Formats: sequence, structure tokens, C-alpha cells
Amino acid sequence: MEHTSTLEKSLRGIALALIVIFFMFPILWIILMSFQTNETILRVPPSIVFDPTLDNYRALISGELKTAAASLEINFMQNLWNSVFLSVASVTVALLLGVPAAYAFARHKFRGSEDIAFTLLSFRFAPPLLVLLPLSLYFQQLGLADTYLGLIWVYQLICLPLILWIVRGYFEDISADVEYAHRIAGHSWFSTFRKIALPLAGPGIAAAGLLAFIFSWNNFIFALVLASADKQPVTVGALAFVTASGIQYGQIASAIVLSIAPTLALALYAQRYLVEGLSLGAVKG
Repeated sequence: MEHTSTLEKSLRGIALALIVIFFMFPILWIILMSFQTNETILRVPPSIVFDPTLDNYRALISGELKTAAASLEINFMQNLWNSVFLSVASVTVALLLGVPAAYAFARHKFRGSEDIAFTLLSFRFAPPLLVLLPLSLYFQQLGLADTYLGLIWVYQLICLPLILWIVRGYFEDISADVEYAHRIAGHSWFSTFRKIALPLAGPGIAAAGLLAFIFSWNNFIFALVLASADKQPVTVGALAFVTASGIQYGQIASAIVLSIAPTLALALYAQRYLVEGLSLGAVKG
């Protein structure tokens, strides 16, 4: 019996290791590519044995991309800053607007509330090309074309519906009796919302904010059409590595490594926060 249990644990460990290797191998290969030249990457057969180089990262940081034909200027670090600024600002605005709206939809039912909530959610699933043409025309008239403010505004089509629906579900799972007891004690609605509802819904707000940040970071089509090169994020700026002399695979790999670092760090931090929030946010009755 003990032998069977040991064999079962060993098989589970092997299976888990294979799963981890399967999902982590593309990331590992991208990291290895970021330290190689184009000639090393394109050699046949491929090999994990090579002389590492930091030239790809130097090119990204310095803004000078050297190819076989010429030397090109790239603006990757500006694109990276644009991604950080646009994603953080968009999620912040969406949280400020979406969390109170989610609480209102969860606690105050009125005629047409479900229709309004579903309409807001439908913005998330609408094809971007459906709204790009009218948006570009309106932005030209309002002076929002090629501005950070205009991009943050249009990013609400991504962030706001996501935050609204996820956080609304967390608010609905919170017992209303806890809030009523706080109100009976003489506290205002805003005090109840700030001291009771927000802490209990903290894990949901963190998860919604993280997902909204990732979707904003990965957005491509809005910034491609509505912004110029100096305001575009890394998803659009990566097109600069496809040149007339060929595709710069090494720079693309190093750009991927640098671009996923902020989202990876945020995901690791939010994961810890979610675990702490779920373990400490229990209501004892």
C-alpha cells in the first residue's frame, strides 16, 4: 500500500513537471532568444548553446536599431512608458467610476437596471472596428485625436464593463445585513460603502483591476488608429522591428521580455493580495 502511494506521488510529480515545462517553455525560449543575434536564432538546427549578447537590450534602451542594411531609430522606451501610463490611468479612471456603479447595481434595483448593465457589458464584446470610424471622426472634432486623454477615454470601453460586472458580483455576495447594521449604528451611506463594502469586496476589486490592466496593456487596434508613434504603446511600437531588411527577432524577443515584466510583477503582487484578502475578509456572525 505504501509502495502504491509513493508511486502515485511520483507520477503526479512527473505529470506536474511536464505541465509546467509545457507552458513555461515558450517563455523560456523567448528569454533565450533575447540574448541571441539574428544569425544565431535562424540557424538550423536550433541550439540552446550560444554566446549570449546584450546588444538587443542595448538597442532598445539606446533607441538605435542596427540592421544589416542601415541603422534605424526606434522609440521603444517611450512606447513602454506609454503602455504603463495609459494602462494605469485607464484602470484608475475605470475603478473610480466602475466600483460605485457596481455597488449601485448590486444594492439598488430599479426598472431597467439590468438592461443598462447589459448594455454596458455589450461594449466590451463589440468589435473595435465597429466603433473606430465614428470615434476617429468625433475625436477630430473634439480635439482628442492623438492625445493621451482620448486614448484613456476610449480604453474605458475595455476596462469599465469588465470592472463593473466582476465587482458587482462580489458586492452581491456580501450580506446586506452587515451594511444595514452599520447604517443603524448611525453611519452614513458613504461610510458604510467605504468601511464595510469596499474592504469585503477587495479581492474582487483587485482581480477586476488586474484583468482590466492586462486587457488595456494588450490592446492594439485603438492605439494604432487613434494615436501617432510618440503616444502608441508597446503593442503597436513592436511593428518597428519589422524592417525592409528583415525581421529583427532578437529585438522582438527582448521587447517581449521587457513588456511582460510589469504585468508579471503586478500579477504576482495581486495574487498575494487576493490570498490575503480572501483569508482575512471573512465575516463572522
